Formats: sequence, C-alpha cells, structure tokens
Amino acid sequence: MNLFTKAVHSGDRKRTGSWVPVTTPIHTAVSYFYDDVETLDKVFAHEVHGPSYARYDNPTNQALETQLATLENGFGALACSSGMAALHLALTTALMDRRRVILAATALYGATINLLTKVLEPEGVEIVFADFSDLAAVEEAIAENKPGALLMETISNPLLRVAPLDEIAKLTRAADIPLVIDSTFASPMVMRPLEFGANFVVHSLTKYLSGHGDVLGGAVICEERYYDALLRLSRTVGFLLGPFEAYLSMRGAKTFPLRMERQCQNATVVAAGLAKHPRVSKVHFTGDPAHPDAAIIQRLFTPGLYGAMISIEIKDGSKEDVFRFINALKMVVPATSLGDVHTMVLYPVIASHRDLSPKHRARLGIHDNLVRLSIGIESPEDILADLENALNA
Repeated sequence: MNLFTKAVHSGDRKRTGSWVPVTTPIHTAVSYFYDDVETLDKVFAHEVHGPSYARYDNPTNQALETQLATLENGFGALACSSGMAALHLALTTALMDRRRVILAATALYGATINLLTKVLEPEGVEIVFADFSDLAAVEEAIAENKPGALLMETISNPLLRVAPLDEIAKLTRAADIPLVIDSTFASPMVMRPLEFGANFVVHSLTKYLSGHGDVLGGAVICEERYYDALLRLSRTVGFLLGPFEAYLSMRGAKTFPLRMERQCQNATVVAAGLAKHPRVSKVHFTGDPAHPDAAIIQRLFTPGLYGAMISIEIKDGSKEDVFRFINALKMVVPATSLGDVHTMVLYPVIASHRDLSPKHRARLGIHDNLVRLSIGIESPEDILADLENALNA
C-alpha cells in the first residue's frame, strides 16, 4: 500500500460489537473490567487481547501506534508523552542487558545532548561522541568503545548533515549493537530508517506527523526483537501519551503525506531563492546538489523529497542582526518548534542549542549568524517574500 493510503486507513475502524466507528474514539477510561475475572486474568497474562489499565494500554493509543508502525514499516510502536520521553525510552530499552555505553553522533539536537550528558551520564552511562559523517571514525569508535547502542539523526539539527545510515547499520548489525535513529526532521515520507537496518526510530509527534502545533507527543517504532522490552519498560515508567493527544496525532497523521509533500516542494523553492540573496552567505538544505552528503541523500531519500528544513547564515550577521531579521518578519512565525503547517523560524543560539557553551556550538558549526527555518504549506512566493523583506530590513 502507498504511504498516502496507509496514513488514511491504518489503525482505524476497529469493530466493537455489531458496529464500527469511522474514526477511532477517544477512550478516557483509566481501567477496564470484563464479564468475569477469569477473562481479566487472561488479559493481564496477555493470553487474551484487551485493555486493562491505562498505563498498560489504551484503545485510542493502540490505533495511533498501529498507524505509526505502518508508516515506518516497523513491527510495533509506542506513543509517548513527548519526543524526549520517546528517545529516553528507546535508549533505555536498547541498553537492556548491554554495556552501558552510547556512541552518539556529534551533530544532535541540543536537548538530546543534554539527555545524554546531564541525565544518562550521571546515571552511569558512558557517552562517546563521534563524527557520524566519517564512516571510518564510526567503525574505529565501535571497535575501541564497544558501545551498547548507537544514536544518530537522519537529518542533523540544525546543520542538516546526513550520515550514511545504511553503512552504519551494516556495522551495528555485524556487531549486534542496536541503532537508534531520531527521524523527526525526515519523517517517514523522506526516509524510513528501519528499511536500512536501524532497530529503533524515534519521532517527535509534535512536529510533522501531527503537524498543527496542538500536540505534545513522541513515538518509538521498533523491530520485533525489542518490542516486548519496550512495552514492559513503558508500563513501569509510564511516559505515555494521553488519549486526547493520541486522537489529535492520529487525525493529523492522516494528512501528513499531503502536507509533507507540499512542504518539501516549498522548501526547494525557498532554498533556491534565499541562495541568491546578498544578505545570505550560506544556505544549508539537503536538496542542494552541492550538499556535502549529496551522494548519501540520493541513495537514502525518497526521490524528489529532501525534507522541509532550511538553515541560513546571515552574511556578517551578529546576534543583534539575527534579532532584527526575526523581528521584521510579518508572516513567518518565530516559535520554538518545527513541522507545523505554517512556516517557522528558530534561532538555535537562544533556543534548540542554548544550553551548549559558545565553544561547543562553535565546534558544531553553530554560529551566531545561523537561523533555522521550518517551511510550511503556504504559497512559496509568500514565504520567500516575507523572508526577503526581513533580510532587507
């Protein structure tokens, strides 16, 4: 089935007695009972399928999870209270019965770096960073550190580098090391990491999948080998998505392929326009033929789709110049997120990578003149006009 069809139909229309709801209802019950306690006993023992307690399962969440697993071609999914909760669960599951060492890409979302260094490391997990764009460096780091798990992003935040996921997955498969991928920037429309050998895929549901800026949520999708362990862990720690948020996420995901296709097209137009502007010294966009990872992108991405994220460097721009640019925008929304239907701008220095020291940001290539754009579904001419007017202000 095509991804457009999967998004519309997966998970919905579960039969309840003699009738079938067209869309999955919002199930708010915390607990469930059956005609006899023997059946409840079998439900708890997983001998009979059915809900028992909301921390264990919820019919609305299960419908969303079926939809998400289908979109990523995974075995199962878990809907979580946020993208960071999902990432925490995925990494904790991946490290079960393994060396407590994570080999992570240097290019990561700022909150992910904080999770690694300020939460997991104090808990006794050793964190090792490597440049995942350098396959030889990854291979050497695996041999030297013998990690229990690897962590990377499909498209890095905010400089949009694309590491050779398929080649890295060959290394992890050979060494039997679980590979965890944050694929929020790419979405299943652009790339599906499990198809290239990853073991876990993490999404912030808040972004492209729900797509309307009204849901805080996350998701883990994994292969069969890790699914039971993921569920057991989630039922203990309870980082679960609420049924209202699950309903909104599922409704948003039905139109996700339509939105993402438009957003990818718009980003290509906007990136080309910004590259010509005299106030822009550099455009970071995965659709650029001169992108340093162009060969990998052509190999891994869905043909013609490059994502909807753009980062630009304002020529000789200071922090004050960036503030002036953002304040001059009339339509583009200066908000701390991405993936919404409206175009958004974010300044990594004060937002996504604020907690990193200036020296750390500089080592990552995140300078004071860098601005991140999430392109929406508006007219690309209107998006570009607003950006150009603000750059000229």
